[in-house]
Amino acid sequence: MKIDRIVLFPYTLVLALRNFFYDRGVLKSYPSALPSICVGNITVGGTGKTPAVEMLIRLYRDSRKIAVVSRGYGRRTKGFRTVSVDDHYKDVGDEPLQIKRKFPYVTVVVDASRRRAVDALAAMSPEVRPDLVILDDAFQHRRLRPDFSIVLVSSTRPVFKDSLLPIGRLRDLPNQIRRADMVIVTKMEGEIPSSERLRWRESLELRKDIPLLFSGIKYLPPQPVIPEKGDSRFVYSKSAVVLAGIADDRSVRRGVSWKYTVSETVSFGDHHDYTLSDISKVAAAVRRHPTAVVLTTEKDAQRLRSLKGIPGEVSSRLFYIPIESEIIPDVEPGRYLEQELPAIGYEELKTNIKIPSCPVS
Repeated sequence: MKIDRIVLFPYTLVLALRNFFYDRGVLKSYPSALPSICVGNITVGGTGKTPAVEMLIRLYRDSRKIAVVSRGYGRRTKGFRTVSVDDHYKDVGDEPLQIKRKFPYVTVVVDASRRRAVDALAAMSPEVRPDLVILDDAFQHRRLRPDFSIVLVSSTRPVFKDSLLPIGRLRDLPNQIRRADMVIVTKMEGEIPSSERLRWRESLELRKDIPLLFSGIKYLPPQPVIPEKGDSRFVYSKSAVVLAGIADDRSVRRGVSWKYTVSETVSFGDHHDYTLSDISKVAAAVRRHPTAVVLTTEKDAQRLRSLKGIPGEVSSRLFYIPIESEIIPDVEPGRYLEQELPAIGYEELKTNIKIPSCPVS
């Protein structure tokens, strides 16, 4: 619409000039001091960055010494900080804390300056220095130049049907996807025929040399948010109250609905800082649905664990659903058994990622 273009013109101009200056070298980019993979997007939330980062950890954990660098969105601390499993989410961010708790052997650090964080990792002693850094949400952080960039696009809200902030959810120009070394369309379901893969490539206007992959969500068995208080009998309920404080709760509702009837949804904004007042809304929903389990996301669980005083009527039935991102391989339908597809997808992913084989000295 013409009025949209007028409203968005100043922001569009700023983004275009910024990218132009980086492309021409007026604004400097610096190579990563360690082999690195950037995982990012051009939208505000909801593309599945954390599951994608975790997928890369599973892909390389047997062959690489991995570190994850994140900004630590919403944290109250500043500067460089190493994440530990006992940290409060307000000090490091909920997503870095989730990754550290899920993969305690991985070094996770937070810093608004990705370049400074990577330099600090590179300065570590050889016995602990990582030889692969995964940069979480760093596609717009152009001051650091990674070895390989992966851009995620949500199938539920394609960038070619979206608008720039504040009208839409795009935080960068759609043509910036072409800077990526790989694009993954996330939150897909089932087999993807060649014709649909081609339609996505054409709609995204990708060059033929940019790998285009597709991923789906694997939902794992529910786990108690507060292990010592969870009553596993609620997992076998037929109904669920969904509690979510994320950018896009459609995927969690979809995952819950495969096994449960969603009786009610209690939703908050992304990275919501839960209070006992919020929990009282959940308690009210529980009283309306006394046999229901309360299901939330793994990211929400990191914040809920830090909240003291959750009443037993909620904590006993409060569970989160772990998820994993899996590549849906480009294979002939029906050629492989369903249980063979994840391994084929991992191999497709690894084959298309090109990174240095050893640390930069």
